[in-house]
Amino acid sequence: MFVSSKIINLECTYCHTITPLRDFKGECPNCGEKIVEARYELDKIDVQTWLKNLKKRRTTLWRYHEVLPIYDTTNIVSLHEGNTPLIKSQSLATSLGLKHLYIKDERQGPTGSFKDRQAAVAISALKEMGIDEIVVASTGNVAIAYAAYGARAGIKVWAFFPELAPNDKMREAAVYGAEIIKTTGTYDQTKELAASFAKARGIFLDRGIKSVSSIEAMKTMAYEIAEQLGEEFDDGNRWRSPDWFLQGVSGGMGPIGVGKGFREMLGFGLVDKLPAFGMIQSSGCAPMVEAFKRGQRVATPIEDSKSVIVTLATGNPGRAYEILYDYVQENGGHFISAGDDEAFNAIRVMARYEGLSVEPATGVTFAGLFKLVQQGIIKSDDVVVVNCSGHTMPVEKRILGDQWQKLVDMSDTATAPKVPAERFAGAIQQMSDRNIRRVVVIEDNEAAARLMSRILEARENCEVYLAMDGAAGLRIVRDIHPDLVITDLMMPGVDGFTVIDTIKNDPTLAHIPIVVVTAKELTVQERHKLDTQTDLILQKGSFIDDDFIESLMQKLH
Repeated sequence: MFVSSKIINLECTYCHTITPLRDFKGECPNCGEKIVEARYELDKIDVQTWLKNLKKRRTTLWRYHEVLPIYDTTNIVSLHEGNTPLIKSQSLATSLGLKHLYIKDERQGPTGSFKDRQAAVAISALKEMGIDEIVVASTGNVAIAYAAYGARAGIKVWAFFPELAPNDKMREAAVYGAEIIKTTGTYDQTKELAASFAKARGIFLDRGIKSVSSIEAMKTMAYEIAEQLGEEFDDGNRWRSPDWFLQGVSGGMGPIGVGKGFREMLGFGLVDKLPAFGMIQSSGCAPMVEAFKRGQRVATPIEDSKSVIVTLATGNPGRAYEILYDYVQENGGHFISAGDDEAFNAIRVMARYEGLSVEPATGVTFAGLFKLVQQGIIKSDDVVVVNCSGHTMPVEKRILGDQWQKLVDMSDTATAPKVPAERFAGAIQQMSDRNIRRVVVIEDNEAAARLMSRILEARENCEVYLAMDGAAGLRIVRDIHPDLVITDLMMPGVDGFTVIDTIKNDPTLAHIPIVVVTAKELTVQERHKLDTQTDLILQKGSFIDDDFIESLMQKLH
């Protein structure tokens, strides 16, 4: 399809000067600003016809090509990017007390990250411009995506990496044929070197957030989310915006593009609001978060990152932060940081709760989600979408440590056709000889009960007995005399307060530790009483992590 009549203008994000895309020289001709956004003749698009056409098109991000910066669709370079799944969380949502938590699984892109969107649109635009060589600075995902799409389009890629970038990322970019230059500097210094190299060699420099195609590519995530949520809720709205969109940010390109996508859809009448943004940075390099805390619209640059998560180590976000700050002031949202250890714990949680292996930048995002829920900023009824990008493998040792496997020594039977039955039985018996610890969980919310049961049973030698109401729970407690009781408070019939009183008033049961897990807002009197009768009180919405489970296990000794 050739769309020669398509008109694309660029609007300066600072002074709002309009420049035709074909005449753009890399910066606003009026003020010199480099961050510009594409503007299309949206009023000429018949929305009803467009929606019908979308259903007939191939499910890549190019199905939205009318609002992407390409004149001739024969120049599109595609590896079937986009249309990534929107997964509704189950166990994690239950643990956090959220009813509508969704994970936009950008790991499903051709090279495993949401940067595939950026590379697809950028390389297609470069092909249309007749450019056959490009320089990028990257901490990993951008270079890999550009190298893959560059290989497909016959465009040579020079990729500059800072010293702390994972070697696995550099090797993957090299596999696609990119020229790899590793520096000894920070990411910001590496970007400066890449720019100098491009200028000296006369090679096109990709400017990331300052690139038109980057913002336009990222907005396709918003279009997909709104379309997918519309199908998920099916409440009469064609498409739907979430209440919150969360992403780990470094330079800020992703949420800027997503925000632009939702603004366009609001103009189309496809959605009725813009989402609040939750933007999370690594606490070792969080210039946006620090500026937000101070109420400043301009971020103070950070010279040296203290985080090992190099993909989020942009010390100077520049104008990008101003754009995001303005968005939050107008539409709601929050900036928050999370430490490296919190991020790595979140990676473990995601793998074990949801079966999703994610990269550290996404770990930071989920660690930020936990905090936003715990602080009451995100409410239980909010519809929340989290951008999930990249895989765990480059950092698996930090997550698992060294003691992640158990060894069964079978060296003396290596040449035998099979392990003797008595030897195998003995090994199993040896593994089972430790004392079994019995836990009774009394919880009328089936999902919450199942979650706690699964987490506890994952611990060695822990038997879990479930009861869906207080009366049934007391029967089990009297029958087996468990090592620990975990109970909700608000249950039909016999409530948690009665369960606790009954246990503590029975001399044969009074020694059993009791843990309360509740969503109830406790009065001062209730809190005081529970403090004297129970060993631990956990409010639902607080995250059930490894530390919490360890505290439960300690009650069993």
